[in-house]
Amino acid sequence: MERVRFQRSKLLKKEKKPMTSTQKAEKPVEKIQAGIKQAARVESAPPPVRRYRAILFQSALILIACAFGVLTFLVKTTPSFAIDLQITRAIQTIQFPFFAGLMTVISWAGFGPQVIIITVLIIVLIYTLGLHWEAVMTLIAAILSTGVNLLVKELIQRPRPTQDLVTVIDTLNSYSFPSGHVMYYLGFLGFIGFLVYSLLKPSIKRSFFLLIIGIPVALIGVSRIYLGEHWASDVLGSYLLGTLTLVATNQLYRWGKTRFFVHQPVAAADAQPA
Repeated sequence: MERVRFQRSKLLKKEKKPMTSTQKAEKPVEKIQAGIKQAARVESAPPPVRRYRAILFQSALILIACAFGVLTFLVKTTPSFAIDLQITRAIQTIQFPFFAGLMTVISWAGFGPQVIIITVLIIVLIYTLGLHWEAVMTLIAAILSTGVNLLVKELIQRPRPTQDLVTVIDTLNSYSFPSGHVMYYLGFLGFIGFLVYSLLKPSIKRSFFLLIIGIPVALIGVSRIYLGEHWASDVLGSYLLGTLTLVATNQLYRWGKTRFFVHQPVAAADAQPA
């Protein structure tokens, strides 16, 4: 009997060995991997529902692309819109100190060098969690949204609002259409929101993260108008074009997930044929 107790105590001691550094590093990845599997089970839909959603999604993309095309044509051919001036003056009549500070902070985060620091820190964090392909795609999302914005700005060359029309907090030398801030927030933070929605199971934590990400994306457009640095049509065009670039990034992510970094635990566990 004593011998059996002795053997059991030895087994218990072996089981209570402290985790190695490798085991500790893998723990966040294992949690995310488990969350992916559970989220996939909960949110999977039958084929007819998926086909219906695909049709709606594609129709929405066509409408967004057409709306952006029409708006771009109007901006290129019309010097200014009366409604732009009315919207800016209406927003700038809001005099609450908290609102003014919030609008300034929201836009401040999108200027350099702070935007570069924030972007790099987020990408490094994603990479250290073991989400290597996700980190690469987050970087691509940042580059794509910026590159497309600069290209369209040069093609349209729309002047920014001037002091004689509205209150301009800070005069910028770049073109106005579309807003770089809005496109970057939607492209970069929007892709992070997509990752949070895809990789985390439905929970209060996921909803909280999505809310934190969604607030600056929703407010950045108002902020750019309030500070007098963009017209409302600039902001609208940015949301339309930013949505298209975000969808392109998401599709590239899904396409590459089964082709690159397949050795990483999360990508391998969640990989499905394209």
